[in-house]
Amino acid sequence: MKHYLFVIFILFTVKYHAQNTTIAAGEKLVFSASYNMSGLLTNIAEVKMETSEVKTSKSTLLRLKCSATTYKKWDDFFKIRDLYESYVNPKTLTPYLYKRDISEGGYYKFMQYKYSHKDKLIRSLKRKKNKDGKTWEENKIVKIGASSKDIISTLYAIRNLDIHKASPGDQQEFTILFDNKETTLIVKYINKETIDTKIGRKACYKLAVSLKGSDLLKGNNSNLIWLTADKNKVPVYAKFKIPVGSGELKISSATGLKN
Repeated sequence: MKHYLFVIFILFTVKYHAQNTTIAAGEKLVFSASYNMSGLLTNIAEVKMETSEVKTSKSTLLRLKCSATTYKKWDDFFKIRDLYESYVNPKTLTPYLYKRDISEGGYYKFMQYKYSHKDKLIRSLKRKKNKDGKTWEENKIVKIGASSKDIISTLYAIRNLDIHKASPGDQQEFTILFDNKETTLIVKYINKETIDTKIGRKACYKLAVSLKGSDLLKGNNSNLIWLTADKNKVPVYAKFKIPVGSGELKISSATGLKN
């Protein structure tokens, strides 16, 4: 269960090249997350993706917030209270600050990145709790590639890609930064497919994802995401398979869309 939310976010992650014409402040997407328990897909958590405007002394940023919370009836089994945030340039989605604050079944970790894009590095802060409840911190300076970004800023950037120009079978490698390490993600365009969702019947772009050199994502084309084939490119459905099981993510509602 420890990698459950990481896999969900990977399913929404690709590299970004375009100007932001899709994401605006005030958007809110709500999902139900299910996990295969004893052969049955069971809804265990709610995932929210929200955007808001944040003004600083020097500029106005866009706050990208992703949270995951188990439904109360599952809290005694495996309580999840996770929060991921990225503060980005609203025009380019270039991140300046990233925070990850997770609490999963007694496991706690806080991560923070402060970006220095000019120097191609981040200043990283890690905070964890030992088994005895004591907290310790670790500060690092980590060199990153020119295209490396945290998982949340790339999470939203996918929706600005010109996916309509892709042909079935096209694939490309992308770089994400997670726990101070760069990971290569392979994204393959499968086809267009129309599916039924809680927000209506939608024509979608169907993508398959995998991680190079990792067995976290299992199977060939077993980890998939469907994005609406319109100007908003809303993620409406995802399915994944990992070493400890499989699951799905289904959209419940979408409000405040830009287009």
